Amino acid sequence: MAEITAALVKELREKTGAGMMDCKKALGETNGDLEAAVDWLRKKGLSAAAKKSGRVAAEGLVGLAVEGAKGALVEVNAETDFVARNEQFQAYVKTVAGLALGKGGDLDSVKAAPWPEGGTVADKLTNLIATVGENMNLRRSAGLAVNQGLVAGYMHNATQPGLGKIGVLVALESAADPAKLAELGKQIAMHVAAANPQFLSVDAVDPAALERERNVLREQAKASGKPDAIIEKMLEGRVRKYYEDVVLVEQLFVIDGESRVKQVIEKAAKAAGQPIAVKGFVRFALGEGVQREEKDFAAEVAAQLGK
Repeated sequence: MAEITAALVKELREKTGAGMMDCKKALGETNGDLEAAVDWLRKKGLSAAAKKSGRVAAEGLVGLAVEGAKGALVEVNAETDFVARNEQFQAYVKTVAGLALGKGGDLDSVKAAPWPEGGTVADKLTNLIATVGENMNLRRSAGLAVNQGLVAGYMHNATQPGLGKIGVLVALESAADPAKLAELGKQIAMHVAAANPQFLSVDAVDPAALERERNVLREQAKASGKPDAIIEKMLEGRVRKYYEDVVLVEQLFVIDGESRVKQVIEKAAKAAGQPIAVKGFVRFALGEGVQREEKDFAAEVAAQLGK
């Protein structure tokens, strides 16, 4: 058998864009024949998958899984919304969300997790890319857990249970009745989906973000021409309004439109006869933060016509 050198593996990777282990396996299967290895990768769809990796993937699905005191969210992207309706793709996202439950939100651990039918989560995605014909990306994963209580989940506009475009987890720590906690958790998760808070509490607000906001608000207040003492009072009022916009427990509860979220939690705790604490929340909205490709359709057609 021919020696499979690192230089040979590197050359095959450069030719095909396939992963290192796939290239090594291809060379092993073809006794070190570089061109035969290229063909082997193409036949397996691995070379084609790599070529698709440069295309923007901002569609897809968010997957959610909850199990008692733990929950997980994943986002798997594809190029088109059409793929999000593909049964194979949906099954993949749902399975990955379930596997993510035990990984504490660590993306690398989720990708390396064993796939039920062999290989890893990452391997399965590579095969799916080759089968479906679009670039896909397991973009992110998050997990929440509590020692006592539960993690509630909510999927907005779910395409099927646990799959959709906005997924939320809310962790409630309490010795209260699980049924009452589940009801409260779902309501808070629905609120998070709608209101998109950035921080759990005032104490959790990023100091840099707060200082940036203060600087903007101070300049706005100065424009009024009022004395400094009045400006400081105006500033404090505007900072309170900022908290009400971005802090979960300070926000107006979207379900009743009257109470603050912290008041809703206090009321639920009193009714349950046990303290209830929101220990964390996670919100995934499909494609947020992805730089979407702006296409010039006329230029694209002209290019295809050779103009």
